[in-house]
Amino acid sequence: MGLFDFLSDKGEQKPVEPAAKPAGGATDFFGNNSAAAANPTTAGDSYTVVSGDSLSKIAKHHYGDAAKWHQIYEANKATIGTNPDHIEVGQVLTLPSL
Repeated sequence: MGLFDFLSDKGEQKPVEPAAKPAGGATDFFGNNSAAAANPTTAGDSYTVVSGDSLSKIAKHHYGDAAKWHQIYEANKATIGTNPDHIEVGQVLTLPSL
């Protein structure tokens, strides 16, 4: 079947069926469970750093208060090192329960 064969086919076209949803409920774009992402302190207490992140941005998103970045830093000193402003994409951080 060539690239343009579907255009010249006069037969009945069926719509594409949506993909089956995972048993665990809704997921985000990356396939992560959105319920766990919505409240990381109760389920899934880890976070993978993405481009543009900072500890204050992560704290604001997960705790609703950017000033709580200190708690994330204290829980991850071994991973982050001595400079809390230097986190790297791909690092997996522990998000402590507050």
